[in-house]
Amino acid sequence: MNSKRYEVLNTEGVPVKSWTRGVPFEAKAKQQLINIASMPFIHRWVAAMPDVHLGMGATIGSVIPTVGAVIPAAVGVDIGCGMMAVQTDLTASDLPDQLFTLRSEIEAAVPHGRSVGRNKRDKGAWGNIPDDVAQAWAALAPDFELLKSEHKVLKNTNNVQHLGTLGTGNHFIELCLDEEQRVWVMLHSGSRGVGNRIGTHFIEKAKKDMERWFIQLPDQDLAYFPEGSDHFNQYVTAVAWAQAYAKVNRQIMMQRTLTAIENVLKRPLIARVQAVNCHHNYISQEHHYNKDVWVTRKGAVSAKEGEMGIIPGSMGARSFIVRGLGNAESFCSCSHGAGRVMSRTEAKKRVSLEEHKAATQGVECRQDPDVIDETPAAYKPIEKVMQAQEDLVEIVHTLKQIVCVKG
Repeated sequence: MNSKRYEVLNTEGVPVKSWTRGVPFEAKAKQQLINIASMPFIHRWVAAMPDVHLGMGATIGSVIPTVGAVIPAAVGVDIGCGMMAVQTDLTASDLPDQLFTLRSEIEAAVPHGRSVGRNKRDKGAWGNIPDDVAQAWAALAPDFELLKSEHKVLKNTNNVQHLGTLGTGNHFIELCLDEEQRVWVMLHSGSRGVGNRIGTHFIEKAKKDMERWFIQLPDQDLAYFPEGSDHFNQYVTAVAWAQAYAKVNRQIMMQRTLTAIENVLKRPLIARVQAVNCHHNYISQEHHYNKDVWVTRKGAVSAKEGEMGIIPGSMGARSFIVRGLGNAESFCSCSHGAGRVMSRTEAKKRVSLEEHKAATQGVECRQDPDVIDETPAAYKPIEKVMQAQEDLVEIVHTLKQIVCVKG
C-alpha cells in the first residue's frame, strides 16, 4: 500500500515519517524523533503516529525499528501497557437508569489508585491475595523467580500484589455503548509496579554501559543494548515476562469487571472478545523491508492487515475498535490513543473543575480535582487523530463511554 498521508521530516540520520496532518505536533517531540533517527541502528526510518507527543527519551506515539540493538527507555517503564475490550450481550436498555452502583461495584472488585504513607496500606494493591489472582500468579511465578535470581533489585517489588489491579494516571475501566447501543467493557493498564522496576533497572544499566564504552548520545535516555550482549539477552527475557504479566493483569481485571456487572444486574452475561490485549508499549521481533528487526512501539499499536486493535479517546470522548490495514510504511502500526496536548501539571493549572464536569457530562465518573490531569481538554481531538491515520486502520466500531473508573 503506497501511503500518501504521511509527512517526511528530514534529519541527518534516517527520515521520520509522521502521520500528523491536522493534529498538533510539538517542536520538542520533533526534536526527540530527530535524536532517535540519528541512532546508527535504525532500520529505514522512524514512524510517528498522530498521537505523537513528548516522552521520556523516546517519543510517545513512535515506532522504532532497529537492527542489532534495543533502547530500553524507548519501551519505557510501563512495559506491556495496553488495552482489552469485550462486547457483551447487553444493550443500553438492560442497564439501570442510575449508573453509580455499577461504577461502585467495579471499583470494589478491582483495586485502583494509590495511597502511600507510613503504616498505610496501598489501596491500589491487594492486601490478601484472592484465589483467582493467586492461581494466575502461579503460572508467572517460576520465571519471575529466575529473574529475581539474576536481578536482586526485583525482590522487593509489587508483583503478585499488583496483579489484577488498575493503577493510576491514564489507566481506566469503562463501560461503553457502540453505534447499535450494545454494551462493551474496555480497560487500559500494564505491568504495574514490577514492570516499572524492570524498566527502570535496565534503563540505568544501559546508561552505565554507554559510560563504560564512552559512547556519546544525543540524549542519555537513548542508551541501548547491542544484540548478543549479556544485558541485551537479560532485557529481552525480562520484557517478555513483563508483557505476559500485563496481558494476564488485563484478563483478571476484565473478568472481575464482568462479574461485578453480573452482580449488579443479577443476571449472567455473555462477553465476546473483539480486540484483546493489544500492547502499546513493547518490543517484538518482526520482518520489515527484507530484514528481521526489533520493533519498539512506544505508544503505538500493531495494525497488520486484518488485525483488530483498540484506539481509546479521553474520558469524555469516543473510542474506536479498529482493523489494521497493514500499511508497510508505518511498519504496520497505528496510534494508541488521542495523545496529550497538555502535561498533567499544565492541565491542572488551565482546566477548571467546572470545565472538567462539563466535558464529562453524561459519563458516570469521578469529577474531582485529582482527575483534572485526565480531562478531555488535555488530549488531542480523537476524531482528528483518526482522520490522520485513515490509511493505517479502518473503524469497525465506535464506542462512547457511559461509566469510567479511574485510579
